[in-house]
Formats: sequence, structure tokens, C-alpha cells
Amino acid sequence: MRLNKFSAMPGLVLLSALVVLSLLGPGAAPAAGEAGPVKIGVVFPLSGTEAAYGDCGLKGLKMAAKHRPTVLGRPVDLVLADNLSNKVDSCRETGRLIREDKVRAIIGCLTSGNTLAAAPVAEKAQVPLVAPWATNSRVTQGRKYVFRVCFVDPFQGQVAAKFARENLKAKTAAVFTDLKQEYCVGIARCFRQAFQQMGGKVVFKAFYNSGDQDFAPQLEAAKKANPDIIYLPGHFREDALIARQARAMGLNQPILSGDGAQTEELIFQGGEAVEGLCLTTHFHPQGVDTPAGKQFVAAFRKLFRYDPESVSALTYDAYNVLLDAITRAGSTDPPAIAKALEQTKDFPGATGMLTLLRHDAIKPVVILQVKDGKFKYLTSVKP
Repeated sequence: MRLNKFSAMPGLVLLSALVVLSLLGPGAAPAAGEAGPVKIGVVFPLSGTEAAYGDCGLKGLKMAAKHRPTVLGRPVDLVLADNLSNKVDSCRETGRLIREDKVRAIIGCLTSGNTLAAAPVAEKAQVPLVAPWATNSRVTQGRKYVFRVCFVDPFQGQVAAKFARENLKAKTAAVFTDLKQEYCVGIARCFRQAFQQMGGKVVFKAFYNSGDQDFAPQLEAAKKANPDIIYLPGHFREDALIARQARAMGLNQPILSGDGAQTEELIFQGGEAVEGLCLTTHFHPQGVDTPAGKQFVAAFRKLFRYDPESVSALTYDAYNVLLDAITRAGSTDPPAIAKALEQTKDFPGATGMLTLLRHDAIKPVVILQVKDGKFKYLTSVKP
């Protein structure tokens, strides 16, 4: 569903609605005599099960648009669409933005599954798509017009396996996989392979689907396998539910998750059950090492009164990397933008120095732990 300048969907929190209005408000209109605005499409989950991620992305976009509202001397017009947290609408809205709004590039769709649905549409139309947070390896494979500003799951899975073996001293693991999420399927597979290559043993594999409420059968079987750790790289909602049910059943092993867990909703919904949970992710204010990152953190804290997380920071980077490419291309022609994106090297982003190699970002993995109801920075692991 397309969101116009004056509408916000039911189900969006008030802050998100205000962000939409701010991004698409009167400031986007060109002054008399100037060239028209540069239209950039944004496909985010603004309602549905992934709306919390979309809300974070909107905050990052608001910061980016505030810091850099123009490119090539022209105002940037962000045209926002809601993918309703599903693949069908991700595909449909991407096509609509290209056909009807004539956008020059697209930022989206956050999660891997929805981005995988949208990517072929952008590729066929030869319109660049920059994914802030889609880590599944297949997102960019074999494509000339699809890029990402985050690391890929093989690297995240390897770092998680190494952390499990060396820091958590785990010899055995139970691995939980959400079959509806390509991100979860991919990272779980990468973790299993790396963990076993490092001498560990996966003693139990559990499967579930997004939206499930009862995980007792999987947890009972995991309890019998008695693993040293539980690897649970799902989205925050299921992670919180599984953690609560696991603790209630007496499974007190360390839980290790992935970047899909880094949202305040995990802590709010998981409570004491997620205390001590560790996760691999993209960003934490304590791990910031660029002036751009420090500026972003300070401005975000001032505006929103709390610390930014990965989705906000990566969306901020996606916007700025895209505008940097347009500037270097000296053109809003989509093929020229794509060529400039391919040449992105050592870009100083909020999440660190960023180089696109074969359309994927080369950058560190950050490891966090939930402690005293907050995400605590542990370390960063460079490629």
C-alpha cells in the first residue's frame, strides 16, 4: 500500500506517522525554477508482524533526510510504501513505485524474505535497490542492480559459531530454525556448518514457523538432547516466546541469537527470560568508530531520547550510500547510479567504514548481550 503525504496507516504508532509526514512533507517540493525532486522509493513493513522493524527504519530515514535533504542541488522526495510485512506486497509495491512514481532507486525491504521478493522486480526494471538489513546471501547473487549495506549470513554464522565455541565454551548445540524466514534458514545453516567445522556437534535441530505460539514439543526434545547452548537466530517475537517457554521448562543453557533479535521489543516481551542472551548484529553506539557514526548517535539520542539500534543505523547508511552514488554519478539515471554503487569504497557510514564488494558490504559483526534489561556491547569482529 502506498502512503501519500497526508496519510498514515492504522496500526502505525504515532511516532511513525509523524516520521512519514516529516519525510514526505512540504519541504520535498522544489522551488520555482529548480529541477524537480529526485524520487527515491522506500518499501518498509509499516504494519503486520514486522512493523517494529519498519518503525526503526523510519527513524533512520528521518535522521538521514534531515542531515542530507538534497542531492545534485535537487530536493530528495522519499516515496513511502507499506509491504504489510509480506512478500506479495513487497513485490507489488516495488513494481508500483517504479511504474507509477518513476522512482530512480529504492531502499528496502529490510527483512531478507521480503527483499528477495522485491529484488527480481527491481532487477528486471534496471532500477537500483539498496537493502539496509537483508543478510541472506541470495539477495544480491547474480544481480546487477541489487545492493546491500550489511554483512551476509555466512560471515555472521561463522562469527556466531566461533563465539559459541571460544567464549561460551560450547561443545554441543541445539539449533532452532524459522522455516518461514529466509534469513533464519540461511544463518542457521551457516552456523551449523561452521560450528561443526570448529569441532562442535549439533545434537538437535528444531523447526518452527513465524506466528507459532507453542514451542513445547521442540523444547522437550531439545531438553532431552541436553545441548550446551541454544542457537536461536529468529525474529524478536518468536525469540522472546521460545526463551520464556524454555526457561519455564528448566532449559537454562545460554541462548545465542542473530541480528533479528536486536530490538527493544525482545527485552519487553522476553523479560527475565532473555537476560544473558547474546546476539550477533551490525551496530551498537559503543562500537562506533567513525565521525559520521558519532554524529548519528548524538543526533538520534537528541531526537528520540534513546540509543539507536541496527535497523535505524543501517537505513541511515543505505540512504547516504545511495546519495553518495548519485553524487559521484552526477546523474539520476538508474544504470549510472548502479555503476557508482558498485564502486563504493571506504564510505564513512554510521555503522563503520563501508566497501561494497560484489554488491555486498564488507564490515564487522558486533556482539551484544542482554544485561540488566539493556543491550550491552561486548566486542566487534572484523572480516
